[in-house]
Amino acid sequence: MTDPHAPAHSLPPVDMSVPARSQVGRWQQVLTLLWLAVAVGLAGWGASRPDGSVAWGLLPLLWLPAVLALQFGLAYGINSAQGLAPLSVSGMARAWWGEWRMSSAVFGWHQPWRWRRFANGVLPVEGLSGAVPAGALPARGVLLVHGFMCNRGLWNSWRPALAGAGHPVLAVNLEPMFASIDDYAPLIEDAVSRLTQATGRPPVVVAHSMGGLAVRAWLRAHPGAAERVAHVVTIGTPHHGTWLARWGHGANARQMRWHSPWLRALAASEADRPAVPMTCWHSCGDNIVFPLGTAVWPGADARPLPHVGHVALLAHPDVLAHTLRLLRT
Repeated sequence: MTDPHAPAHSLPPVDMSVPARSQVGRWQQVLTLLWLAVAVGLAGWGASRPDGSVAWGLLPLLWLPAVLALQFGLAYGINSAQGLAPLSVSGMARAWWGEWRMSSAVFGWHQPWRWRRFANGVLPVEGLSGAVPAGALPARGVLLVHGFMCNRGLWNSWRPALAGAGHPVLAVNLEPMFASIDDYAPLIEDAVSRLTQATGRPPVVVAHSMGGLAVRAWLRAHPGAAERVAHVVTIGTPHHGTWLARWGHGANARQMRWHSPWLRALAASEADRPAVPMTCWHSCGDNIVFPLGTAVWPGADARPLPHVGHVALLAHPDVLAHTLRLLRT
């Protein structure tokens, strides 16, 4: 019997629990602690020197900006060699600075230590007591899918805005870390099913980097899946692969190599299937997915953002604003 006092828009009892573990989170915790230990050790060693300088402890801080500078240099060189529109020097500097700030927060804090901060489902609005009022609950949910060597903590900066709008959210962890991208299809199938059951409507799927390929692999593995999502948003996804993946390890990294056999087979399988409404955000400043154009899928709504790095694409306000508009449609 239906409870006459139940809110009209309350969610049915669907399991929206947070994953119990994160391989990426554990590894990044170890690396973060090791990095801090090295910094403290160098500072102590410097303090014991005759000049008593603890500035040696700052040396580990140079590791990330140096790696990012190398990535941006490779992206600039590959784009230039192919006659594609490269970054200007000033634009490259801005992209490098933004990527350093965003990557430091994501890989040093949100993913290793705060990936369980936000529950799935309808979240309480920060600063207010209680959950979002049931009458204000939009029907459409959103599935958030991260990329290579990431976890659901990647999306922490998005969660307050999604919570404030009352959208049910499900953020997954793609594991094992180095599995085939095809192995992630059952996880996405389960997440889409749960969101649809909870809201009664197909969700919007937002995917960063490799996550977009995992969504396409799910569409291939499940006939009729194209009708079960309202829209797919990919952010810096290597739809045609990326030159940088030649140095990656694991099955998923090999699959992301530029024009890899796996990517060609995936594209061939999509020829006779219904197209999914898709938006592709990309940037000539992407330091991970290059050359320019590889993050755009034919027929998609291509949205360029110049002078923005790979992880920093998530922090650009246009990307989140566009997603919120899709959820309200």
